[in-house]
Amino acid sequence: MSHTSLRAALAASAILTFSTLAQAQTIRFAHVDPAEWTQSKKGAASQVFKNLVEAETDLKVELFPAGSMGSETELVQGAQDGLITMTMVSGAFSKVCKAASVTDIPYMFSSAPVAWKVLDGSFGQELAAHCLKETGLRTLAYGETGFRSFTNSKHPIASPADMKGLKFRVQTIPLYLEMVKGLGAEPQGIAWAEVPTALATGVVDGQENPVSVIYGNKFWEFQKYMTLDRHVYGVDFILINDEFFSSLSADDQAAIQRAATVAGTVGRAIQQFGSAEGVSKLIHEGMEVTQPTAQQLNEFKQLAQPSVKTYLRKALGNDAKWIDKLDAAVAEASK
Repeated sequence: MSHTSLRAALAASAILTFSTLAQAQTIRFAHVDPAEWTQSKKGAASQVFKNLVEAETDLKVELFPAGSMGSETELVQGAQDGLITMTMVSGAFSKVCKAASVTDIPYMFSSAPVAWKVLDGSFGQELAAHCLKETGLRTLAYGETGFRSFTNSKHPIASPADMKGLKFRVQTIPLYLEMVKGLGAEPQGIAWAEVPTALATGVVDGQENPVSVIYGNKFWEFQKYMTLDRHVYGVDFILINDEFFSSLSADDQAAIQRAATVAGTVGRAIQQFGSAEGVSKLIHEGMEVTQPTAQQLNEFKQLAQPSVKTYLRKALGNDAKWIDKLDAAVAEASK
């Protein structure tokens, strides 16, 4: 959906909800996940947010799930422009707040609890304050899209040596290209819609995604092997237009903040459940799952991180300090 289409869709929605708007302010909350909460982290988080806010305030929350208002990039822009009030996005946020991209450094977080400590602590608060100044969007809370892992059709991968000579589909993002090259494999930037065909025809040997995405897209039909290396932890940013937020009473602001914090936690829980259940389902479908040892995971880290950090330091310029800030926060959270 183009930005023009987003405006048109919201205009139509405004007509339909005119009577509601006359009685109370409305928060328009858009995301790209399905609405079904049992299968959708963003769907669950947004529904919980709506229920809590409407129970505690006179505000109304209107949900726009499943990309009905556009891609994540368009939703970020729409929230900045005030066409929507809120959104919940992952990597697209780094396009407007470059510092947010440091959370995608491979093998940065050893576990989800470590990531939660970092994001819910002083680092997450400082990053939110920085991005607010950069974008006009307030980060109310953090959810997650889950750890990403590799699959392939050739053989089990337990260490970086096993990746040599394999071609992996990745997002057309420099960070991912650098990561796969650092691990000794060949990255192929392929559009998402073309991935099933690329896997089925052998254009690439493998791909990488969260477990829930691997299962949901039936990649077991093309991929025999999965490696739970958990190379990138995907962060969901729950964002609100700060001009709108600042116009509210202190009580309403506090209610929104509480609801967003709960929503982020619920989103994390749904994602964790989906990932854990997904591994069992993929094994049931015939995939062979490999869990690298701590030593092997360290080998992945030592090969993947240097080239990615070198790229990021150059790309971030003055914001490169956020790499060191994150390193320090992770070290503290891992104690």
